[in-house]
Amino acid sequence: MQNIIGWDVGGAHLKAARVENGIITQAVQVPCPLWLGLGELDRAFTDAEAAIGQAPFNAITMTGELCDAFATRAEGVIGLTAIMVRLLSPGRALFYAGRSGFAGDRQVADHASEIASANWHASAVLTGTRVHTALFLDMGSTTTDIIPVADGQPASLGYTDAERLAHGELVYSGIARSFLMAGPKLVPFAGRWTPLMNEWFATMADVHRILGQLPEGADVMDAADGREKTGAASRARLARMIGRDGGKADDAAWEALARFFAEAQLRDIMDALALVLSRGLLHSSAPIVGAGVGRGVIRELAARIGRTFIAFDDLIEAVPEARSKACDCAPASAVALLAAAQFSA
Repeated sequence: MQNIIGWDVGGAHLKAARVENGIITQAVQVPCPLWLGLGELDRAFTDAEAAIGQAPFNAITMTGELCDAFATRAEGVIGLTAIMVRLLSPGRALFYAGRSGFAGDRQVADHASEIASANWHASAVLTGTRVHTALFLDMGSTTTDIIPVADGQPASLGYTDAERLAHGELVYSGIARSFLMAGPKLVPFAGRWTPLMNEWFATMADVHRILGQLPEGADVMDAADGREKTGAASRARLARMIGRDGGKADDAAWEALARFFAEAQLRDIMDALALVLSRGLLHSSAPIVGAGVGRGVIRELAARIGRTFIAFDDLIEAVPEARSKACDCAPASAVALLAAAQFSA
């Protein structure tokens, strides 16, 4: 297929990437908070289509089946499939089923467990076509995937979310949406270890914004308190996590606290990374391939453990103006490229 769009239907974002003649020419990410209702997917699709257009052929992967709108993951896969087939009509839609390849909409029910949350697999497979041996990491707004690639293929021990969590291949920590209350239980402030408020007062977006490390376009959801997204507002939200007002300490104190949260996040991912590497599957020379809007954090992790860092967008062909966003939307880019290669052969 010479013209194809890859879609990644998440529970918080809808991502899409267009491939023309093997080159990514456009990529887009729009908010899609499915916990507010499935109508959010229709709205997000309208916004994405306005930016990226239509194509006669579409490849879809998903993680949104986990949202509260569905009682089970299988129900979610089938439900999202029906919505995407409707939205993409009359275009053709194929769904990525991981190890089983692509499935038509009539085959989805039989492959629901393989389709569910398989977007990481598409990215790792594509990485394996470019780099024979590597460690693929994708840090998005909510989670981080850690997938070894050996002999050109994903070499993960887990496949489902539950399995990957157990093996350190999925870490529920991302650059923006992770709640601070889900992180360390005690933090240093004013010379004391201070417990956190167990409330959704602030997120990692506030932490990285305070530190000047929040990538452009990474934080597209409303702030926890619905207020503005400025350094001062983020410091106020961070202060609330320890029962204080922002004006009760200077900016340096809040920056130090933010840095502690950022370091705690790095430790969580580093622990999972160490577990994956402890399998001894990858030689010390194997590079880290970093993707996702939080790939700057991945670059820092690579430096800490002395491995070469390769950005995912350096492995694919993309026009300059689409390159960065294609890396942000790595699974959408990957399913589009994989489908283009398979169905144009």
